[in-house]
Amino acid sequence: MYIRFQILGILLLNLLSSSAFSQIQSWVTHPAGKLFLQQSIVPSSPAKGTETLPYIFVNELKTFQSMDGFGCTLTGGSTQLLAKMSPENRATLLKELFDPKAEGSIGISYLRISVGASDLSDRVFSYNDLPTGQTDPLQLKFSLEPEQKDFLPILKEILRINPAIKIMGSPWSPPTWMKTNGDSKGGSLKPEHYAAYALYLVKYIQAMQKEGVTIDALTVQNEPLHPGNNPSLLMYAHEQADFVKNHLGPAFVKNGIKTKILVYDHNADRPDYPISILNDPAAKKYIDGSAFHLYGGTVDALSEVHDAHPDKNLYFTEQWIGAPGNMEGDLLWHIKTLMIGASRNWAKNVLEWNLANDPKWEPHTVGGCTECLGVVTLDQEKITRNPAYYIIAHAAKFVRPGSKRIFSNTVLSLANVAFKTPDGRTVLLVTNDDSKEVRFRVNAGKTGFTYTLPAKSVATLVW
Repeated sequence: MYIRFQILGILLLNLLSSSAFSQIQSWVTHPAGKLFLQQSIVPSSPAKGTETLPYIFVNELKTFQSMDGFGCTLTGGSTQLLAKMSPENRATLLKELFDPKAEGSIGISYLRISVGASDLSDRVFSYNDLPTGQTDPLQLKFSLEPEQKDFLPILKEILRINPAIKIMGSPWSPPTWMKTNGDSKGGSLKPEHYAAYALYLVKYIQAMQKEGVTIDALTVQNEPLHPGNNPSLLMYAHEQADFVKNHLGPAFVKNGIKTKILVYDHNADRPDYPISILNDPAAKKYIDGSAFHLYGGTVDALSEVHDAHPDKNLYFTEQWIGAPGNMEGDLLWHIKTLMIGASRNWAKNVLEWNLANDPKWEPHTVGGCTECLGVVTLDQEKITRNPAYYIIAHAAKFVRPGSKRIFSNTVLSLANVAFKTPDGRTVLLVTNDDSKEVRFRVNAGKTGFTYTLPAKSVATLVW
């Protein structure tokens, strides 16, 4: 009798385990009001009869790039606003944004930060500002002091929540004494200061490491063809190639710096910029890959660079949402074009722009972006979750670092991308930009199910 009950117990346990495993989880955002709503789906065979549905086929045996993560930029202005919150409320918010294991977290796994000020800092600064006429080629006066009050404490708080988060640095401008116009806005890097600037960036990575912050990757210059921002720098492709191959690359090697060097970091309308640098073998040997924004061009330009240099990586590092935001339009465009589109065009990460702003879309520099909407808006202790919050959540929460993009086809209005996660789950991110709901089938090996996605909605399906 005891053995019989044992067998029945094992059969029941197997049945329950099979039932739990067979559940497909769905998270849906409908701009009309259903934001990141979780649902369960039971696998099913195709319905008998005359119903003809579009099919999305997922093939985990055909793999593409490994993903580093999804996230945004942590600006100086963001950390000022976070620092003003009560410690308890800030800790709760940071856990919601960054803790990969917390219930209700969106799991941001990648951060971009500025080397010195960005245009969403409250002022312009570098780590070696000097009186007019002075220079410091040996970087004897280099200091991270401008980051000590707000930025580094907040970044360290994030790292305590998620020590594995990847961090990318991007400079908006060198110190003004290195520039042709002596100004934070525009101008070029003086050739006689190429070595000094390479040392400046080495010092930055070393100083951050001493603070417990590992810079995984460094873009040479944010938007090198946009000298109208404040701060900014004009740097043509041949100048960037010269800087990397003769100064930055050798300086990294000499100092044992393992941080990846990324070129370009600007719009997809100029794939010739990174291709021309990578065509130079002396520069290419120091370069991990190229970084892109999409304020111009089309996202498939990333594949053009990949096809020209398939041994180098691609990154998508910035896209802003204009205030006050439009949930339907922003959600669909950013997920379809970036989270799906950039991933399908070989990007290893996809980053939205600023983490936080206040209700007036501040702080920013004089001449900086006045309408950049954050992932969240912080009005002292009040938190508003903006479109970018849900855009990031639909990918970051499920497609953890180390996931591989796998094959999936696109059908009708169902833009999609699929991934295999390190823990063996399959994730399918899909949008429906049609004006009516779409019912479709997903076939993935032994798993198949039918799903209905409302009009103008986004779903992440996980099994």
